[in-house]
Amino acid sequence: MLHPYKWSGRGRWPRRRASGAGTGPGAGTGPGAGTGAGRGGSGRIGWVELFVSWHDWSRAEPELRRVLPAGTAAAVSAAVRFAVGWHGDQRRPTGAPYLDHLLEALEVLVRGAGVTDPDVLCAAVLHDVVEDTPCSLEEIGAAFGPKVAELVGWVTIPEPGPGEAKSDVKLAYLGRLRHAPAQARLVKLADRASNVQTLRNLAPERQRYYFAQTVTYIVPLAAMDPWFARWYAAWQEDFADLG
Repeated sequence: MLHPYKWSGRGRWPRRRASGAGTGPGAGTGPGAGTGAGRGGSGRIGWVELFVSWHDWSRAEPELRRVLPAGTAAAVSAAVRFAVGWHGDQRRPTGAPYLDHLLEALEVLVRGAGVTDPDVLCAAVLHDVVEDTPCSLEEIGAAFGPKVAELVGWVTIPEPGPGEAKSDVKLAYLGRLRHAPAQARLVKLADRASNVQTLRNLAPERQRYYFAQTVTYIVPLAAMDPWFARWYAAWQEDFADLG
């Protein structure tokens, strides 16, 4: 799905604009925070806290090693190498390297929600590998264990079967997420936060569609975690004109 982390000039920015982090409706840290984790994003658009400062892995990795236990940081670094190996030169529809989106999802979890669970963090980095490359869940399981493979499986949109429309399969997948384990829901919340944090980059019709889909299927999942509940509440308020 399109990842709009740069403004194209279409539409308008939300009503309030501010810089910095740590204030407003989306501020705070969630459960699972470790020492130094959950310190906030890299800026704001309105009340929406942005997570776009880890696109450079050479910059992100040292910070990750400062704020996470050594074993967890090593596992996540291995997941990044694995994802780079499979995604290769893939790019998002914006032209941005695919890795940018994966590292944004990771940054949301670590710097935003304060998550330190290595399975969740590895799954966040690997969440599109099966959906968008020839990699299989079995290969993920062999490299990172069955739990990570299970989480990636929960957030992977299945291939349509005979006679199935891709759009119907995706909506059914989104509906099933409410039954997903809490760890898988954290991965999906971080994935979608990366995708919608700068929604204004999309064409107006696509903005409205993606806003409605997120409010219907993703925002209810955020109630499980205080930080995500605040972040999505701030996001929904700032993009309310799309509803």
